[in-house]
Amino acid sequence: MKETQKTPWAFLEAWRGSGFTGEWPTLPEMFRITVERYPDRPAFTSFEPDRVTLTWKEALGKIEQLASWLAAHGVTRGDHVAVSGKNSPEWAVAYFGTLFTGATVIPIDYGLHDAEIENLLKAATPKFFFVDEEKYDHFQGVKAAGKVYSLSKKYPDTYVYGLKTDKKAAIVPAIETDTAAIMFTSGTTGTPKGVMLSHRNLVSDCYIAQTNLDIFETDVFYALLPIHHSYTMLAVFLESVSVGAEIVFAKSMAVTKMLKELKEGKITMLLGVPLLFNKLLAGIMKGIRDKGPVVYGIIKFLMGVSYLIKKIFRVNPGKKLFKSVLDKASLSTIRIAISGGGPLASSVFRVYNEMGIDFIQGYGLTETSPIIALNPKDDFRIESVGKFFHPYMEMKILDPDEKGVGEICVKGSMVMQGYYKMPEETAKVFTDDGWFRTGDLGWLDKDHYLYLCGRAKNMIVTEGGKNVYPEEIENAFQLYYNDIEQLTVQGYIMDKATKSEGIEALVYPSDDLVKRLSLVRGTPEAEVQLTEAIEAIVDTVNKGLQPYQRISKITLLDEPLAMTTTRKVKRTYTSKD
Repeated sequence: MKETQKTPWAFLEAWRGSGFTGEWPTLPEMFRITVERYPDRPAFTSFEPDRVTLTWKEALGKIEQLASWLAAHGVTRGDHVAVSGKNSPEWAVAYFGTLFTGATVIPIDYGLHDAEIENLLKAATPKFFFVDEEKYDHFQGVKAAGKVYSLSKKYPDTYVYGLKTDKKAAIVPAIETDTAAIMFTSGTTGTPKGVMLSHRNLVSDCYIAQTNLDIFETDVFYALLPIHHSYTMLAVFLESVSVGAEIVFAKSMAVTKMLKELKEGKITMLLGVPLLFNKLLAGIMKGIRDKGPVVYGIIKFLMGVSYLIKKIFRVNPGKKLFKSVLDKASLSTIRIAISGGGPLASSVFRVYNEMGIDFIQGYGLTETSPIIALNPKDDFRIESVGKFFHPYMEMKILDPDEKGVGEICVKGSMVMQGYYKMPEETAKVFTDDGWFRTGDLGWLDKDHYLYLCGRAKNMIVTEGGKNVYPEEIENAFQLYYNDIEQLTVQGYIMDKATKSEGIEALVYPSDDLVKRLSLVRGTPEAEVQLTEAIEAIVDTVNKGLQPYQRISKITLLDEPLAMTTTRKVKRTYTSKD
């Protein structure tokens, strides 16, 4: 079927009234439409232990088999089924098998401690829990988990692919306003906060995001980050389903495995977080520097020329100019790289584009399904986290200051239904006239591009009354990832009487730096030399910052701070003072 599309979802009109009856398809309806379009194209691929690929038709067969089994065992519309495990086709089948019964899926972070997962299960009350092999035995005895089944072949009796039934049970399909998923974002101790996302939330966001980025059935997405997280779930998993692209599921973030899968999988769409892209870039630039100052100088000159050509003529010469460099980094097949989950330094953003990779940033929150801004690849702005999807949603800045900076607020079909069983918490994040308050600070330009400043709750107020956003300062260190494993900025009280704040950097030096200086971490000698090395880096960065942004206190950490599974520091720390 040849399609002339005014919008990325124009092709859906051929199924309106037959494949779906709402404004948007539900997730199962979207899946079935893709199967009709591309039944024999590759859908789900895994490399462990050997490469196995399911076509869209084969994937649908496994999903329908599981849905029939779940329905025969009492799962119906509105029930909860939880899934937690490494990224895998089995995870995807459990996710969609649940949705095909009309039930709500509860994706749970596999990286949490058992007690934290138990807390989420108590809140979610699932009838069934599909879990990977490492945690399977533990949860067999946990009442809150419901009935426990396996995502791994190690337990064949309860293995997700082996669950079959001859019993016919009526399935009441979900409608687009039903809750498709509950995503727990925080509160893993105490009362967890679960974001309720409807089929309409997820499907509309999935297609509307494509107004700023073309994706095709020939693309190959790499599910590298944990798929339970809203960013990977929507931007990799569901986006690929929406167009019939292939998904390669990565079970770990080990560099050697990642490079192998990038190359053998012929990945075209690489989505990651700033830490991942900083690490990749650090390795690439080290390889170039090792070629000597003359070659390094020539390559840097060519990178600058490549960038100018791309910005002025919208032609991308870097892929050919730097093919050998990209080949070595297993990035030569990448068509688009997208950074999300936090702001990326504009200097890093620029270098990837100089090297011929169409590199863009996006922005969103779990509460917004999550994508609400994305940089168009041919009209990107390196300082911006993206252009919001006008006219398919609304965005405004609440109570802007003299620079136009205020809280980012949005309205649209992708905004959550609310927090699960938390009406008061839900009310707090909406204005009286229905705008969702993101809690992030930023400003908009006249062309609808969004520029982030930081989280409202993280903002530091200096002695001179200046507002400082830790994220902006942290971004200035993103090219020092060979020396700094982790750097987090916070305020500290300089004067208890005035409560004025100074800027403190909590720094965990990298193993590379410790090794290069021939030190043993934890010794007095190491502390002295590492402090000197970090102070030199901070001094260099401080020179490029405004006086009121400069770091005045450095605290070296003995151990790295706790991070989320998308590699962001959990800001629950306090100063050592």
